[in-house]
Amino acid sequence: MKGASDLSGSIGTTLLRRHIGRWLTVLRESAGISQDAAARALQRGSSTIWRIEAGDERIRFRDVDVDAMCTLYRVSPETRHRLLTMTRETREAPRRAWWHDYTESALPAWFGLYVSLEDSAAMIRQYEPESVPGLLQVRAYAETVTRLPVGLLTEEQIAHRVKVRIERQALLASPRPPHLKVMLNEAVLRREVGGPEVMVEQLQHLLDMTERHSVSVQVIPYTVGAHAGMNSAFSFLTFPNAPLSPDPVEPPLVYVDTLTGSLYLEDFPKLLPGFLNVIRKRERSPTSLPYVMWQESVPTICGTRS
Repeated sequence: MKGASDLSGSIGTTLLRRHIGRWLTVLRESAGISQDAAARALQRGSSTIWRIEAGDERIRFRDVDVDAMCTLYRVSPETRHRLLTMTRETREAPRRAWWHDYTESALPAWFGLYVSLEDSAAMIRQYEPESVPGLLQVRAYAETVTRLPVGLLTEEQIAHRVKVRIERQALLASPRPPHLKVMLNEAVLRREVGGPEVMVEQLQHLLDMTERHSVSVQVIPYTVGAHAGMNSAFSFLTFPNAPLSPDPVEPPLVYVDTLTGSLYLEDFPKLLPGFLNVIRKRERSPTSLPYVMWQESVPTICGTRS
């Protein structure tokens, strides 16, 4: 069994808090106790109980409060020990993750949650029909796409967002990186973003990244025709098991990014196998990235044929 100091080694305290909150909610509801009744019994405000169950980062999980909730909900000694161990870790772990410094300035509020989830995912599956995913972009490519649509962001905002995007990529070089599985529409490789030099740098970077055991990139060629993923880009995140628990620290979810907001879809993970099956029925398997790039995309962009 891991010690307290090891519990957040592969997950952030944000996800650990959310997991603890969901667990406390289940325990309260299983005991047949409402939030208001729990608040009265614990002599805390109803809003405090709500924040605890939401995993709010402003809440400090005190041992005395967690212990009192376990007594009220009549939990087993083993469950009490697990909860106290996990809540203690939220206090002893580093207070702020790297991305917290950006959530109030460079990052839109709706994107801050995704960054925290991405930071703790065990596997990230992404489909991109139009552009290289942020985790695999070189700086010049990132600067070009962040400027669009023209006039939406100031130069300072653009610089901050590009900086965050590049810093996010450190995740892939961490001691325990998530497995990143990317599926690109062939148009992503052929669309010249930022000019020939930028695009060649970007394509080479993609090839270099696929040398890592934790990164794979596949291409959906034009010959596949219509397929189930045409409507939108998406990221499908799955998470490691919670400490001292057989359950994931966070349920699988799909994130869909838009120009002015985002969607977190709970039902879409059930549709993902169908999406992949549709593609594979049309094409035995997506074309490997190196073959497509070196045989077609790179020579075309460079204006040469090797």
